[in-house]
Amino acid sequence: MKKERYLLPLILILVWQGLSSVQVIPSYKLPSPVEIVLGFRDILIVGVPPGHLLHNHMLYSLYRVALGYAVAALLAIPLGLLMGWSPGLLRMIRPLFELVRPIPPLAWIPIAILWFGIGIKSAAFIIFLGAFFPILLNTISGVLSINPILIEAARTLHAKEKDIFFKVLLPGAVPSIFVGMRIGIGIGWMTLVAAEFTGVKEGFGLGYMIMTARDIQRPDEILAGMLVIGVIGLLIDIGLRAIESKTIKWQ
Repeated sequence: MKKERYLLPLILILVWQGLSSVQVIPSYKLPSPVEIVLGFRDILIVGVPPGHLLHNHMLYSLYRVALGYAVAALLAIPLGLLMGWSPGLLRMIRPLFELVRPIPPLAWIPIAILWFGIGIKSAAFIIFLGAFFPILLNTISGVLSINPILIEAARTLHAKEKDIFFKVLLPGAVPSIFVGMRIGIGIGWMTLVAAEFTGVKEGFGLGYMIMTARDIQRPDEILAGMLVIGVIGLLIDIGLRAIESKTIKWQ
């Protein structure tokens, strides 16, 4: 069964390569798989621009996303727990969040550049906006989904509010929190790449690399960079799933 999962992608790659070889698919529009592999070799060894190697682009992008995502999680999880715990706080703050939440993170790029300039701070701010609301809303949803009978039972046993919060609400909301974290990192990763399109001071970043490959008309390197972005995003999601499974098993 595991081998069958890779059968369809393999067939599609072979058909793609065959159509490219007979010039049905022009390479300047869509490079063949072989050309993409060669493009990956170039960004790995030569760099885009030359001397700016792939591993440095990856490290800078990961640093930007880690900074913005960490701030988003550190703020959204406690706030979500409090809003789910307190109906009054939820009613007071929710209208403001519902007003801001539909605004796409990319729409904030001009404001981010105005506030923070071009660099790590503006990119981290865009990441923060992309990750914050999914984590917040899923945390609130996780708290609200806890059976009220469990809370009443804890109070019947004379549990303190602090104990109820940390021993009932927080553990019960953990699965939903992880869902929000996985959604948040996905959105944050996408918005980071777009934020890097606007420019970076350091000259490094996967989005910046793709933009540079576009400027020098190297579609093979563009698609190779896109593939790297997808693989990193997949690995991050797998890592969060592994942490989630261990955390829930520990509960």
